[in-house]
Amino acid sequence: MPAYLIANIEITDPAGFEDYRARVPAVVAQYGGRYVIRGNPATQMEGKPFFTRLTVLEFASMEALQLFYGSPEYVPLLAIRTACTKSDVVFVPGV
Repeated sequence: MPAYLIANIEITDPAGFEDYRARVPAVVAQYGGRYVIRGNPATQMEGKPFFTRLTVLEFASMEALQLFYGSPEYVPLLAIRTACTKSDVVFVPGV
């Protein structure tokens, strides 16, 4: 069953985020992930706006997603992201 990482990101340090953004796709791919949405603008149709920069990654399973997120390749990039953004991140199982 697929699993998704959904992140809403507010960039507070654009230069630092650019470093993260340039380096993370290779690690996502290394762990079998793929971008479904990568920071594209959203069109608000209903409710109150709450997305800043939405990213959705898809992995083959929750186990693969967790391996990616805790991997020695991603952990240093995660430190960069948390230093240059305010982020909300959730893991969601697919159907």
